[in-house]
Amino acid sequence: MKKMDVLLAALVLAVSLPAYAQERTFTDSLGRSVTLPQKVEKVAVSGPLAQMVVFPLAADELVGIAEEWNATAALYLSERYYNMPVLGQLYGGKGEMNLEELLLAAPDVVIDVGEPKDGMAQELDALCEQTGIPFVHIDASTQTMGDTYRLLGELLSLPEAAETLASYCDRIYAMAVELMEKVGENRVTALYLTGTEGLNVIARGSYHSEVIDLMTENLAVVDSPSSKGTGNETDMEQLLLWNPEVILFSPDSVYETAGSDALWLGLDAIASGRYYLVPFGPYNWLGFPPSVQRYLGILWLGDLLYPEYTDYDLYESVHEYYELFYRCDLTREQFDALVGR
Repeated sequence: MKKMDVLLAALVLAVSLPAYAQERTFTDSLGRSVTLPQKVEKVAVSGPLAQMVVFPLAADELVGIAEEWNATAALYLSERYYNMPVLGQLYGGKGEMNLEELLLAAPDVVIDVGEPKDGMAQELDALCEQTGIPFVHIDASTQTMGDTYRLLGELLSLPEAAETLASYCDRIYAMAVELMEKVGENRVTALYLTGTEGLNVIARGSYHSEVIDLMTENLAVVDSPSSKGTGNETDMEQLLLWNPEVILFSPDSVYETAGSDALWLGLDAIASGRYYLVPFGPYNWLGFPPSVQRYLGILWLGDLLYPEYTDYDLYESVHEYYELFYRCDLTREQFDALVGR
């Protein structure tokens, strides 16, 4: 048979194959078997956490984003990425997912990443049936983000690119564990405060506290740690009882005024000047959402709190992250603006 005849025969066979022969089955972190195209080419995400995880692996496959990037994204991302259509999000947040817009965007799959929720399998199954679009969930935590990327690499048929990101996550987390073993009993006591009045706290043991719990002695022990990024409400009396060595303030809090406020000066961390504003750009380095950018928080806290134990250059390490995860060549000036306070 001539070469041209072989090619034509293969093309006819591919076109005539039943749909199931051009599909594959993927098992997500909930144990759900989902039918997908052999090659996923169009991707949507369920929320900003997933958006941040999926972006470095499949930015060009995204048909839209769950939430508008913060205005600072213009400093780090190519314009074509931060001007994509906003499709909304499944869980919480500012805008519920618009299923009509999602259907128009026609993704091959919608990816949810993060902490599994009660009833999630049933919810995603219902959405699959309602829209005809596969929805998958992939677990993620600071400790397991490397495996998250490996599973995403399988899902998106991008194993090599996924392994590059996975290896970075594994390396930074292992470095943090080794660092804290060296620090031992010298780990600092700390609180991470949020809210415009600084009176919400990220409690120990919550999904949002993973980095704080890893890198410090988080004094915020409460009966029911909040699952929300805003944390648990508290008051100045309780803060004074905890009285940590270090206070970390989220962006848009009372960081600017705490050092001149008599009440806040009653805290040793404020009086001694050991209070810091968490870097932000294009997202909070310690969370909100609690996504892959928390590796930046690990690097920052290691350098900030334990410089005598660290052997990495913070700028070089942060530059590597921005290059891998934002496709950005971070300048020294940009870095200084991020960590300056």
